[in-house]
Amino acid sequence: MANNKEIQGDERLENVESALSKTELWIEEHQKLIYGVIAAVIILAGIIWGVKALNERKDANASKEIFTAQKYFEKESYEAALNGDGNYMGFVEVYDSYSSTKTGKLAAYYAGICNMKLGKYNEAIDYLKKFSTNDEILAPMALGAIGDCYMELDDTNNAVAYYEKAANKSKNDFTGPMFLTKAGMTYEILGDYAKALNCYKTLKADYPLSNEAFEISKNIANMEEKLK
Repeated sequence: MANNKEIQGDERLENVESALSKTELWIEEHQKLIYGVIAAVIILAGIIWGVKALNERKDANASKEIFTAQKYFEKESYEAALNGDGNYMGFVEVYDSYSSTKTGKLAAYYAGICNMKLGKYNEAIDYLKKFSTNDEILAPMALGAIGDCYMELDDTNNAVAYYEKAANKSKNDFTGPMFLTKAGMTYEILGDYAKALNCYKTLKADYPLSNEAFEISKNIANMEEKLK
Protein backbone atom coordinates (compact mmCIF):
# COMPACT_ATOMS: atom_id res chain seq x y z
CA MET A 1 0.00 0.00 0.00
CA ALA A 2 2.79 2.36 0.90
CA ASN A 3 4.47 1.66 -2.42
CA ASN A 4 1.25 2.40 -4.31
CA LYS A 5 0.86 5.73 -2.51
CA GLU A 6 4.44 6.61 -3.32
CA ILE A 7 3.91 5.72 -6.99
CA GLN A 8 0.71 7.81 -7.13
CA GLY A 9 2.54 10.68 -5.45
CA ASP A 10 5.36 10.43 -7.94
CA GLU A 11 2.86 10.45 -10.84
CA ARG A 12 1.15 13.58 -9.50
CA LEU A 13 4.52 15.27 -9.09
CA GLU A 14 5.46 14.33 -12.64
CA ASN A 15 2.13 15.74 -13.89
CA VAL A 16 2.72 19.02 -12.02
CA GLU A 17 6.27 19.26 -13.33
CA SER A 18 5.03 18.54 -16.85
CA ALA A 19 2.39 21.28 -16.55
CA LEU A 20 4.98 23.70 -15.23
CA SER A 21 7.31 22.84 -18.08
CA LYS A 22 4.55 23.48 -20.62
CA THR A 23 3.72 26.80 -18.94
CA GLU A 24 7.36 27.85 -18.93
CA LEU A 25 7.65 26.85 -22.58
CA TRP A 26 4.53 28.87 -23.48
CA ILE A 27 5.89 31.90 -21.58
CA GLU A 28 9.20 31.63 -23.41
CA GLU A 29 7.44 31.38 -26.79
CA HIS A 30 5.17 34.35 -26.07
CA GLN A 31 7.52 36.64 -24.16
CA LYS A 32 7.11 39.51 -26.60
CA LEU A 33 3.32 39.31 -26.41
CA ILE A 34 3.35 39.19 -22.59
CA TYR A 35 5.76 42.09 -22.30
CA GLY A 36 3.69 44.02 -24.83
CA VAL A 37 0.50 43.48 -22.83
CA ILE A 38 2.21 44.51 -19.59
CA ALA A 39 3.63 47.62 -21.27
CA ALA A 40 0.19 48.48 -22.71
CA VAL A 41 -1.43 48.15 -19.26
CA ILE A 42 1.24 50.39 -17.71
CA ILE A 43 0.85 52.97 -20.48
CA LEU A 44 -2.96 52.90 -20.19
CA ALA A 45 -2.76 53.35 -16.41
CA GLY A 46 -0.40 56.27 -16.94
CA ILE A 47 -2.75 57.87 -19.47
CA ILE A 48 -5.76 57.47 -17.15
CA TRP A 49 -3.82 58.98 -14.25
CA GLY A 50 -2.56 61.81 -16.46
CA VAL A 51 -6.03 62.64 -17.78
CA LYS A 52 -7.45 62.58 -14.24
CA ALA A 53 -4.70 64.88 -12.96
CA LEU A 54 -5.17 67.23 -15.93
CA ASN A 55 -8.94 67.38 -15.38
CA GLU A 56 -8.42 68.10 -11.69
CA ARG A 57 -6.10 71.00 -12.56
CA LYS A 58 -8.53 72.26 -15.19
CA ASP A 59 -11.42 72.05 -12.75
CA ALA A 60 -9.43 74.00 -10.16
CA ASN A 61 -8.80 76.72 -12.77
CA ALA A 62 -12.46 76.69 -13.81
CA SER A 63 -13.53 77.17 -10.18
CA LYS A 64 -11.40 80.32 -10.01
CA GLU A 65 -12.74 81.63 -13.32
CA ILE A 66 -16.41 81.04 -12.48
CA PHE A 67 -16.28 82.88 -9.15
CA THR A 68 -16.91 86.41 -10.48
CA ALA A 69 -19.70 85.23 -12.80
CA GLN A 70 -21.43 83.64 -9.82
CA LYS A 71 -21.21 86.94 -7.93
CA TYR A 72 -22.87 88.74 -10.83
CA PHE A 73 -25.54 86.03 -10.90
CA GLU A 74 -26.28 86.52 -7.21
CA LYS A 75 -26.74 90.25 -7.90
CA GLU A 76 -29.10 89.38 -10.79
CA SER A 77 -26.68 91.01 -13.26
CA TYR A 78 -27.42 88.27 -15.75
CA GLU A 79 -25.80 89.84 -18.80
CA ALA A 80 -22.44 90.27 -17.03
CA ALA A 81 -22.77 86.84 -15.46
CA LEU A 82 -23.43 85.31 -18.87
CA ASN A 83 -20.85 87.10 -21.02
CA GLY A 84 -18.32 88.50 -18.54
CA ASP A 85 -17.36 92.10 -17.82
CA GLY A 86 -14.27 92.45 -19.99
CA ASN A 87 -11.94 91.48 -17.17
CA TYR A 88 -13.43 88.23 -15.95
CA MET A 89 -15.05 85.31 -17.72
CA GLY A 90 -18.78 84.88 -17.91
CA PHE A 91 -20.50 81.50 -17.79
CA VAL A 92 -20.40 81.10 -21.58
CA GLU A 93 -16.62 81.45 -21.73
CA VAL A 94 -16.12 79.24 -18.69
CA TYR A 95 -18.20 76.54 -20.35
CA ASP A 96 -16.39 76.91 -23.68
CA SER A 97 -13.00 76.68 -21.98
CA TYR A 98 -13.74 73.97 -19.40
CA SER A 99 -16.72 71.98 -20.69
CA SER A 100 -15.07 68.66 -19.81
CA THR A 101 -14.87 69.55 -16.11
CA LYS A 102 -17.48 69.47 -13.36
CA THR A 103 -17.31 73.26 -12.98
CA GLY A 104 -17.55 73.72 -16.74
CA LYS A 105 -20.76 71.68 -16.80
CA LEU A 106 -22.11 73.78 -13.94
CA ALA A 107 -21.38 76.88 -16.03
CA ALA A 108 -23.73 75.47 -18.69
CA TYR A 109 -26.53 75.34 -16.09
CA TYR A 110 -25.87 78.91 -15.02
CA ALA A 111 -25.70 80.04 -18.66
CA GLY A 112 -29.07 78.41 -19.26
CA ILE A 113 -30.69 80.15 -16.29
CA CYS A 114 -29.16 83.52 -17.27
CA ASN A 115 -30.53 83.19 -20.80
CA MET A 116 -33.92 82.26 -19.41
CA LYS A 117 -33.93 85.32 -17.13
CA LEU A 118 -33.02 87.45 -20.16
CA GLY A 119 -35.90 86.02 -22.17
CA LYS A 120 -33.65 84.05 -24.54
CA TYR A 121 -35.51 80.79 -24.15
CA ASN A 122 -34.10 78.79 -27.07
CA GLU A 123 -30.54 79.65 -26.02
CA ALA A 124 -31.45 78.71 -22.45
CA ILE A 125 -32.72 75.30 -23.57
CA ASP A 126 -29.51 74.67 -25.52
CA TYR A 127 -27.30 75.31 -22.50
CA LEU A 128 -29.53 73.49 -20.03
CA LYS A 129 -29.46 70.39 -22.26
CA LYS A 130 -25.65 70.51 -22.16
CA PHE A 131 -25.69 70.35 -18.37
CA SER A 132 -25.37 66.98 -16.66
CA THR A 133 -25.07 66.05 -12.99
CA ASN A 134 -26.04 63.38 -10.48
CA ASP A 135 -27.02 65.98 -7.91
CA GLU A 136 -30.54 65.15 -6.69
CA ILE A 137 -31.61 68.82 -6.65
CA LEU A 138 -29.77 70.39 -9.58
CA ALA A 139 -30.54 67.57 -12.03
CA PRO A 140 -34.35 67.92 -11.77
CA MET A 141 -34.09 71.72 -11.50
CA ALA A 142 -32.33 71.84 -14.88
CA LEU A 143 -35.00 69.63 -16.47
CA GLY A 144 -37.75 71.74 -14.89
CA ALA A 145 -36.13 74.94 -16.19
CA ILE A 146 -36.23 73.47 -19.70
CA GLY A 147 -39.93 72.87 -19.13
CA ASP A 148 -40.37 76.50 -18.04
CA CYS A 149 -38.63 77.69 -21.22
CA TYR A 150 -40.91 75.58 -23.40
CA MET A 151 -43.91 77.03 -21.57
CA GLU A 152 -42.67 80.53 -22.36
CA LEU A 153 -42.39 79.44 -26.00
CA ASP A 154 -46.01 78.15 -25.87
CA ASP A 155 -44.78 74.60 -26.47
CA THR A 156 -46.90 72.93 -23.80
CA ASN A 157 -46.31 69.38 -25.02
CA ASN A 158 -42.55 69.64 -24.57
CA ALA A 159 -43.06 71.60 -21.36
CA VAL A 160 -45.13 68.90 -19.69
CA ALA A 161 -42.73 66.19 -20.88
CA TYR A 162 -39.84 67.95 -19.13
CA TYR A 163 -41.88 68.64 -15.99
CA GLU A 164 -42.56 64.92 -15.73
CA LYS A 165 -38.89 64.11 -16.34
CA ALA A 166 -37.99 66.56 -13.58
CA ALA A 167 -40.55 65.07 -11.19
CA ASN A 168 -39.23 61.53 -11.81
CA LYS A 169 -35.53 62.40 -11.85
CA SER A 170 -35.21 62.59 -8.07
CA LYS A 171 -37.73 61.58 -5.44
CA ASN A 172 -37.07 64.41 -3.00
CA ASP A 173 -39.59 66.56 -1.14
CA PHE A 174 -38.50 69.77 -2.86
CA THR A 175 -38.43 69.15 -6.60
CA GLY A 176 -40.80 66.16 -6.71
CA PRO A 177 -44.01 67.94 -5.64
CA MET A 178 -43.00 71.18 -7.39
CA PHE A 179 -42.79 69.59 -10.82
CA LEU A 180 -45.72 67.24 -10.33
CA THR A 181 -47.80 70.36 -9.67
CA LYS A 182 -46.45 72.04 -12.81
CA ALA A 183 -47.04 68.90 -14.86
CA GLY A 184 -50.61 68.64 -13.58
CA MET A 185 -51.37 72.29 -14.32
CA THR A 186 -49.91 71.94 -17.82
CA TYR A 187 -52.04 68.88 -18.48
CA GLU A 188 -55.02 70.98 -17.44
CA ILE A 189 -54.06 73.56 -20.07
CA LEU A 190 -53.86 70.74 -22.63
CA GLY A 191 -57.29 69.53 -21.55
CA ASP A 192 -55.96 66.13 -20.44
CA TYR A 193 -57.71 66.02 -17.08
CA ALA A 194 -57.03 62.33 -16.48
CA LYS A 195 -53.26 62.86 -16.59
CA ALA A 196 -53.59 66.02 -14.52
CA LEU A 197 -55.52 64.04 -11.91
CA ASN A 198 -52.85 61.33 -11.92
CA CYS A 199 -50.12 63.95 -11.24
CA TYR A 200 -52.07 65.42 -8.35
CA LYS A 201 -52.88 62.02 -6.81
CA THR A 202 -49.25 60.95 -7.14
CA LEU A 203 -48.17 64.13 -5.38
CA LYS A 204 -50.61 63.54 -2.52
CA ALA A 205 -49.56 59.90 -2.13
CA ASP A 206 -45.80 60.32 -2.48
CA TYR A 207 -45.30 63.69 -0.78
CA PRO A 208 -48.07 63.98 1.84
CA LEU A 209 -46.07 66.38 4.05
CA SER A 210 -45.04 68.79 1.29
CA ASN A 211 -46.47 72.30 1.10
CA GLU A 212 -48.05 71.47 -2.25
CA ALA A 213 -49.91 68.48 -0.75
CA PHE A 214 -51.86 70.70 1.64
CA GLU A 215 -53.62 72.40 -1.28
CA ILE A 216 -53.75 69.58 -3.80
CA SER A 217 -57.08 68.13 -2.66
CA LYS A 218 -58.85 71.05 -4.38
CA ASN A 219 -57.10 70.24 -7.64
CA ILE A 220 -58.02 66.57 -7.30
CA ALA A 221 -61.67 67.44 -6.67
CA ASN A 222 -61.72 69.78 -9.68
CA MET A 223 -60.28 67.15 -12.00
CA GLU A 224 -62.66 64.46 -10.73
CA GLU A 225 -65.57 66.80 -11.36
CA LYS A 226 -64.40 67.52 -14.91
CA LEU A 227 -64.03 63.80 -15.63
CA LYS A 228 -67.62 62.95 -14.63
